[in-house]
Amino acid sequence: MRHRLPSLSRYAGIYGALIRYSLIHEMQFKVNFLLWIVVEALWFGLQLAFMTVLYGHTDQIAGWSRWEVVLLVGCNQFIQQLFHMLFVTNLSNLSELIRKGTLDLLLLQPVNTRFLISVKKFEIGNIANALMGLAVVFYALAQLGRAPSPAQWVGFIVVCLAGLSVHYSLMFLLACVSFWTVRAQGIVWGYYNLFNIARLPAEAFPKGAYRAVFTWVLPMLLVSNVPAKLLAQRLASPWEWAALLLMAAACFIASEWVWRFSLRHYTSASA
Repeated sequence: MRHRLPSLSRYAGIYGALIRYSLIHEMQFKVNFLLWIVVEALWFGLQLAFMTVLYGHTDQIAGWSRWEVVLLVGCNQFIQQLFHMLFVTNLSNLSELIRKGTLDLLLLQPVNTRFLISVKKFEIGNIANALMGLAVVFYALAQLGRAPSPAQWVGFIVVCLAGLSVHYSLMFLLACVSFWTVRAQGIVWGYYNLFNIARLPAEAFPKGAYRAVFTWVLPMLLVSNVPAKLLAQRLASPWEWAALLLMAAACFIASEWVWRFSLRHYTSASA
């Protein structure tokens, strides 16, 4: 334990330095920084407007009321923007690191290479968009007349972190395809675009292969629905959040195995 604490402190210091560097870099292009926030905010607004139009023709979707679905959209926005802030740009860049030989330099650093690849850039602008999603969550809860207990908020944080871990592990696994192809950004961004599926309740999709795939293989529905159900008090049993926690652990183990397998078969760019 004594040896581990200095190591954690060291990595926290490295991460802090990377965040400061990202902030300095973003402030050099302030207009681009602000435009990104505005574009994402408009897209989020369009999603909410779509739900308003949808509920102009019906009272419920698969047993979900209007404000429960708004809560779900807010949860999805919160998780998606946090994920983009922390990982998306970094993981999509893995193929470039391999193609240009930059990975060789990272492998020589006295720091875990996967850590460097995963957190090298911190997208500051997504903080504002994540907070928009959280604000919608609070507003939807107020409209529903729900006041989650402290334990439920703790559970919400835990399942959101588990969802982030699932998305990170699966996207990292897909990014490792770069070791065998010239470019894999299309695969990585294709996974990210599937977030659009998660703005609807899982029950809105017919039972069968489609729902099973997007719940257990590419678990967009599971990751977004469980936090919303927890706050809306729609969880009938703890199996859903337990499944999410187990999936987070399983996906991370699988991604680590694929990463190590890829490194063993990696031919250096300088070879």
